[in-house]
Amino acid sequence: MADIQSTERDSVFAKALKEGLVAGALALGLFCLVVGFRTDQNIRNELILTQRWGLLTIFVLVAAFARFAITYTAPWREERKKTKRVVEAKEPSAFRKSFPKIGLGLLFTYPFLVILILTISNGSIMGGLQGSLKYVDNFGIQILIYVMLAWGLNIVVGLAGLLDLGYVAFYAVGAYSYALLSTHFGFSFWLLLPMAGIFAATWGVILGFPVLRLRGDYLAIVTLAFGEIIRLILINWTVVTKGTFGISGIAKATLFGIPFTPGPTGFAALLGLPNSGVYYKIFLYYLILLLALLTAWVTIRLRRMPIGRAWEALREDEIACRSLGINTTTTKLTAFATGAMFGGFAGSFFAARQGFVSPESFVFLESAIILAMVVLGGMGSLVGIAIAAAVMIGGTELLRELEFLKRIFGNDFTPELYRMLLFGLAMIVVMVWKPRGFVGSREPSAFLHKRKSVSGEFTKEGHG
Repeated sequence: MADIQSTERDSVFAKALKEGLVAGALALGLFCLVVGFRTDQNIRNELILTQRWGLLTIFVLVAAFARFAITYTAPWREERKKTKRVVEAKEPSAFRKSFPKIGLGLLFTYPFLVILILTISNGSIMGGLQGSLKYVDNFGIQILIYVMLAWGLNIVVGLAGLLDLGYVAFYAVGAYSYALLSTHFGFSFWLLLPMAGIFAATWGVILGFPVLRLRGDYLAIVTLAFGEIIRLILINWTVVTKGTFGISGIAKATLFGIPFTPGPTGFAALLGLPNSGVYYKIFLYYLILLLALLTAWVTIRLRRMPIGRAWEALREDEIACRSLGINTTTTKLTAFATGAMFGGFAGSFFAARQGFVSPESFVFLESAIILAMVVLGGMGSLVGIAIAAAVMIGGTELLRELEFLKRIFGNDFTPELYRMLLFGLAMIVVMVWKPRGFVGSREPSAFLHKRKSVSGEFTKEGHG
């Protein structure tokens, strides 16, 4: 018996080694010209080839080792799947019950924790305030914007099962609605925030009508086209949108009419605080946090209502949904409109935060990134999607801080340029090891006596 097991292990090892070598050879052929060489200009403006054999070697070794590891562990993973006990329903653990409260506590205290840590390290309160700008803005506000966008798209994709590849169009509608109305009519942020959501929801209904009979790949193609149409309109309608130059000088948000300016009427002067731009960033942080929590609350409430159950029925089987007497037309329109509304809210906030909008901020890549967050986090799982957004966007920002990589790959190495490569690797790893996303289990929309989470084994891969 031991000899048989040893022979099987040797056979698996030989197969894994062979596939690893083949993967390494393929990686060498694919990346030789792309990674191994780079064109530069010399002092005479001539193009020269710079060799990067070290970076190419790393790519080849990573590809070979990854393929070897996947093949070598395949029998163990198959055996684990067979012997794994499927649990139909279970009560949430104590940690899972308290996780939302812990997470909310950390989110609400995050800016002050950053300021406190940096104040202690710098030895002065001003050093802590100024040093926290980057962490509150790039790691706090930026991540929460994408969390809100991903939660909005989750209504369309995760709950209703409608594959939307043009979600960034609603984001653009909200941003440009705020920019144009605030610039030309002087409306305030608090008035334009709901208006941007209404405009985006209207466009969601407009998109919903022509795609009512479409499903799957056809729906994805139409929504992708819709996103590109909106982007091209923003580029070419120069009389209104100023084309590729964008709209600048957009009014910022205020706190009950109090501007965050350094003058005597500003927020800092009225409260007797030292002048710093961090107050506005902290205000924006809590504003987007409340908007994201509003998105989560509305999603949870709607999911438990008849419309939410109709979305989930539509996602599972449209024909069965019709046989139950559910109006699929209204169901699809409400899903598109609700998801688009939250995209419009996020777009108006983005315009107020940046003070400038241009079509380059609303390309298809943004839709792909938001959809990747929904898939990687687990369709229908708010916690999983938030984790995926934090990992993907926070990981991109962390790449900018990894200066030590330049000592390995050279001074010309720019880590953040490889973010899409890392996104692709992350999606491959998650699809292999966690095909149902970071959070595979689900809580049922309705329950009897006790709320029990359903094991991910009872959900289809890629479905909520």
